[in-house]
Amino acid sequence: MRDSFAKAIHDKAKQDDRIVLLSGDIGNRMFDGLKSDTQGQFLNCGIAEQTMMGVAAGLAMSGLRPVVYTIAPFTTYRCFEQIRVDVCYNNAPVIIVGTGAGLSYASLGPTHHSMEDIAILRALPNMTVFCPSGPKETRDGLLAALDYDAPIYIRLGKKGEPDLYEGPESIEFGKAVTMRGGTDACIIGSGPVLNQAMQAAETLKSKGTSLRVENFHTIKPLDEDRLVELSKSFDKLIVIEEHGRIGGLYGAIAEWCSAQQNQRPQLHSIAGNDEFIHKIGNHHFAMDQYEINAAKVCEVIRKMSRT
Repeated sequence: MRDSFAKAIHDKAKQDDRIVLLSGDIGNRMFDGLKSDTQGQFLNCGIAEQTMMGVAAGLAMSGLRPVVYTIAPFTTYRCFEQIRVDVCYNNAPVIIVGTGAGLSYASLGPTHHSMEDIAILRALPNMTVFCPSGPKETRDGLLAALDYDAPIYIRLGKKGEPDLYEGPESIEFGKAVTMRGGTDACIIGSGPVLNQAMQAAETLKSKGTSLRVENFHTIKPLDEDRLVELSKSFDKLIVIEEHGRIGGLYGAIAEWCSAQQNQRPQLHSIAGNDEFIHKIGNHHFAMDQYEINAAKVCEVIRKMSRT
């Protein structure tokens, strides 16, 4: 996903001199091509994320198209006040890119985990939250974001994510995409963790269960029309996310359900518990600690089928 982002921003910056990439002292070699092919369109702001966000807001309000890029916890938690006051209050069209989101940097410990970033950013007025699942969706989403006249957070994984998305080239924020049709159960997810849902769908197919997989790549705004359709088609919905259970995709859908007057579906969450991980391991190890995996999806659906 990082490489896909780097190539897409490089290609677009060569065509549009309004695009400025601000980096929090990471990814410099990834952007060597951009630096050599453009003049003044790459700014290494160092480990000064709050200043970087304020600069980005100023650039946006001056008519440029700034893209802020660094590791997810440092581009969200560390400069939340600047995102709220400088970017969102002014509705400045800043693209905030958080790389290595969720548990991608699990081996570096809790300081580098970002399991609450969606919760805090979707609470902000004017903010859009977009979570692509892989390289193609990253590229297409970035292109759409560059034409988007409002703040947007793009939440990326790290590297090696499979290309799951086969949707149209032009992404429409707030419009979900059906990744796989199914009639017996439905799982909703966003981001690279959708790969776990797709693996579970294959496993369940061999056991006679048809699982529908929905990609809610935009967590704010939600695709409410798709939720209406899903709530009519399924009594129970499973939500999977590489995020804490509080305030993320599950929380957003639960809020929507609670506001409906008609009978609503039962929701089940596969997400991080309300706790930090104190054991250090790789990405796969950390995901298993929270049971955010295909095996858990299959277990939940088996239990649901018995109730």
